[in-house]
Amino acid sequence: MTTILVAADAPWVRDQVRTAFAGPGQTVVEVTRGQAVRGAVGEHSPDLVVLDMQIGNMGGIAAAIDLRLEESGGRLPHVPILLLLDREADRFLAHRTDADAVVVKPLDPGTLRRASKLAIDHAAAAVVEAARAEQGASDSVVTSA
Repeated sequence: MTTILVAADAPWVRDQVRTAFAGPGQTVVEVTRGQAVRGAVGEHSPDLVVLDMQIGNMGGIAAAIDLRLEESGGRLPHVPILLLLDREADRFLAHRTDADAVVVKPLDPGTLRRASKLAIDHAAAAVVEAARAEQGASDSVVTSA
């Protein structure tokens, strides 16, 4: 079962994401407030979080940063993030969030599915790289007797 969390206050954005991922074995969980993302990640353990940049009370940029801070503090696991941007110029801000993939609106199902695969693959590669780096660091520890 694949779980996708979408955070958007615009119903058409949630509808487009739900339509792109509708199918057997897939669940789409929806939240309408950026402040609800952290709790929903903890509760549902999604395989992917899709964040709309324009969420009324806490936008996708802030929600993505919040998730990464919670992850770095060990309070949440790493979860792939796909940011939905309003314009090409927003890529600069998106890069600062450590999101795994971005899509510039308008949305279509094929683009969303390809971007989600990219986000999940990127996140998996990052986890493997972090594990290798951690293993390498522990191999190079020198102790004195």
